Amino acid sequence: MRLEPITDSSINKNALAISHPHLYGLDEANLVKFESVLLQPEAAKAFSTMRDAAKRQGIDMAICSAYRSFDKQLSIWNAKATGKRPLLDKQHQPLHFESLSSQQIIDSILIWSALPGASRHHWGTDIDVYDPSKIDRDALQLVAAEYQANGPCHALYQWLQQHANQFGFYFPFQQGKSGVSTEEWHLSYYPVASHYTESYLCQDLYKVFEYAEFELKSPVMARLDELVNHYVKFVANVPI
Repeated sequence: MRLEPITDSSINKNALAISHPHLYGLDEANLVKFESVLLQPEAAKAFSTMRDAAKRQGIDMAICSAYRSFDKQLSIWNAKATGKRPLLDKQHQPLHFESLSSQQIIDSILIWSALPGASRHHWGTDIDVYDPSKIDRDALQLVAAEYQANGPCHALYQWLQQHANQFGFYFPFQQGKSGVSTEEWHLSYYPVASHYTESYLCQDLYKVFEYAEFELKSPVMARLDELVNHYVKFVANVPI
């Protein structure tokens, strides 16, 4: 299948006739620069306050991933869909790419990575966090073991479980409450993200995909309603 990463100029946002292009990673106008990343303004302010509170209690916290554009998510998708980046199962064990069907590749990618246009990282409300005093960013793998007992980010995770919701953040990907596998590092700014989840429309993503070229496009389009309902709409919606 042809691999043809699109650029911003490949999608005419005006031609799409969708109300909220920022929900699909196509518009950064509502975001602000926060240190080295882009964030939704309220989320940036809340994170800064939360980080300061954690610091006062001896917990270091940094963002390793925040806003991600459609193009960036597209490059991740294409790399995994062509076997250039590894596919992992729910236990973070590598899968044998060559033995998988197209549908199995799609399902395997979606265990840990979103469709382009369907990532919460497009919104600027969602962040991946870690403890920079315990592990270098370059060494971070974003796997459960790093956040569980004896992991370098375990104390941070415990603190967030107790305090994140005081600042408007919560874990959207929880066992049995989301289509995406549990991610102990992924926080969402609930006051804004909850409205974005409600506003997100499968028919608008379909319009975006009509302009985009990406790997496994046809089998993805055939299942788009199912995939959006399971991986975008099915998230924990009450802060823990």
